[in-house]
Amino acid sequence: MTIYVNVNAKHDGNGTKELPFRIINDAAKIAMPGDEILVAPGTYREYVNPVNAGTEDNRIVYKSEKPLGAVITGAEKVTSWEKFKDDVWVAKVKNSVFGNYNPYTTLVYGDWYFATPNKHTGCVWLNDQALYEALSIDECLEGKVYECSWDPENSRRKWFAEQDEKNDETIIYANFGGANPNKENVEITVRRECFMPSEEGVGFITVSGFNINKAATTWAPPAAYQDGMISPHWSKGWIIEDCEIWGSKCAGICVGRYFDPENSNFYTTRHVKSPTQMERDSVCRGQYYGWLKEKIGGHIIRRNNIHHCEQGGIIGRMGGVFSIIEDNHIHHINNMMELGGAEIAGIKMHAAIDVIMRRNHIHHCTMGIWCDWEAQGTRITQNLLHDNMCPDFAKQLKGGMTCQDLFVEVSHGPTLIDNNILLSDVSLRIATQGVAMVHNLCAGSFTYVGDGTTWRYTPYHMQHRTEVMGFMTILHGDDRIYNNIFIQKWPAKDLELLNDSDPSKTYFENRKVGTYCFDEYPTYDEWLPQFDLEVEYPNMMKHEPSHFAHLPVWIDGNAYFEGAAAYKKENNAFTDKSGKVYVDVVEKNGSYFIDTNIYDVLEGFKVDMISTETLGEAFEPQQKFENPDGTPITFDYDFAGNHRGADVIPGPFATAEDAGKELCSH
Repeated sequence: MTIYVNVNAKHDGNGTKELPFRIINDAAKIAMPGDEILVAPGTYREYVNPVNAGTEDNRIVYKSEKPLGAVITGAEKVTSWEKFKDDVWVAKVKNSVFGNYNPYTTLVYGDWYFATPNKHTGCVWLNDQALYEALSIDECLEGKVYECSWDPENSRRKWFAEQDEKNDETIIYANFGGANPNKENVEITVRRECFMPSEEGVGFITVSGFNINKAATTWAPPAAYQDGMISPHWSKGWIIEDCEIWGSKCAGICVGRYFDPENSNFYTTRHVKSPTQMERDSVCRGQYYGWLKEKIGGHIIRRNNIHHCEQGGIIGRMGGVFSIIEDNHIHHINNMMELGGAEIAGIKMHAAIDVIMRRNHIHHCTMGIWCDWEAQGTRITQNLLHDNMCPDFAKQLKGGMTCQDLFVEVSHGPTLIDNNILLSDVSLRIATQGVAMVHNLCAGSFTYVGDGTTWRYTPYHMQHRTEVMGFMTILHGDDRIYNNIFIQKWPAKDLELLNDSDPSKTYFENRKVGTYCFDEYPTYDEWLPQFDLEVEYPNMMKHEPSHFAHLPVWIDGNAYFEGAAAYKKENNAFTDKSGKVYVDVVEKNGSYFIDTNIYDVLEGFKVDMISTETLGEAFEPQQKFENPDGTPITFDYDFAGNHRGADVIPGPFATAEDAGKELCSH
């Protein structure tokens, strides 16, 4: 059955084509498996709360009749502005508008939030552009540039809110930079979410073609209730496709975890257990809350334009397992730099078990992709990432995160990163083990090799399942780095940065490119003999130091340019010292290309074909670098899906000619 919705209908109807509903949520209350909810163009200022689940064979489909024509927003217009002083205006909003959730009294805060908690979940918007939150009326009046912003000129426009308890009102002061708010489109964020079941387990829903924007979402740490502007909310089998998702205070899309009142922001509220311990608890308690392959995850998030969210584009702990995230354009995430903490990235996922992230274009984010804990069976492939780095003019936020294209943290693998183009000044922050880097183009460094983990006993799982197999701290190593291109595009000098979790401290992070940072790590042939395999009855305690030492690495077939340096034990490496090699990404009318002469210099250097058999097994889970269904991979297809023949060259392209073709378009 097709259920029709049209906000511009003359009056409320019954969902027929002749008498459509005016509210999407009215359709959501009656939709059953197999139904399609067809939504006419218009602005829907509502929270859509799906009640019924579809089934694998009969989904419930929510579809915008015209692509991006139906707008679901968490904001309301405000037209009653009065001049306060200079460029600052004032408006009063009855708190009844907010119901039981007032975004102007709710702070962005929780576990793993490192910045000063002085920003609220609400926001003021001028012509679809967010104003910055001030801490006082005087700061509004002053209208100074916010030094941490990636968009400094726009940071002069500010808002400040206070409560009038006597009249039960929120009073909002806003500096619109000389604009008259009563003649412009001014909105304030009022709703926490736009499209999310209030109950868990409402699965097999498709959301297609909507513009979803401006919600007062909350900070979404891994051991807490997690919301986004749109979210499957701990269920199975959603498809979110062809949407524009933007303007979330925190997360755009959330594929997060179950709600557990006994383990929700436990560290923030009680302090008596470490936040890392509460994450371990969360994983183990997850089985009780239904964290099984048959019940959770398996979502598809594809072809969305996700931008201008201030925590993350796609966020989630545990609920996104076995999902596919593909062909999305994710950009300008956390650019206001008002929020800071360990949950910020274009894509930030904990426990991305058997998650495939492919063909995404991610740029101008504080961080591109961050896989934290249990990146077991995760594959990051055929993605273009660039400009995920702090502009030179922007000051680092105290408690803000450092920047990189990819960050894999405290996982045991296998984590497969292949055929990507990584052009920011850090390609991979690698505070982890069990990573395979195959056929990538890296213009930035590897950082945190052998560092940044301390005593992180993190779980690993039964192969291609969620059930926990064991726990172990991170030994580092167990990495495979084959057939990549490394080029020193950015300055090689170490960078001094604020420590994100303790801003009173600074540290130096390397920007020199290459695999030299693994020089202290053994090869497999050096590592294995320490275990005396020929001894029939070994002294078990004798090997304890070796059991906590670095694991071996496998590094071969890589090419190095412009000062990028090779692993000292690499046998088949190509190094060019001509000083004439360059690489950049170029945009032409919405299409993106690589501009490089690498392949002119590289001509004649050949490497071996890499496969699952070449890569072996990740050490702790004893799992191969393979497809989620257990089938092997041969890396005979490149960044764009072109076939690699008998003559294999390093990097993400099968041939030099393929490097000149269009990478993606928007």
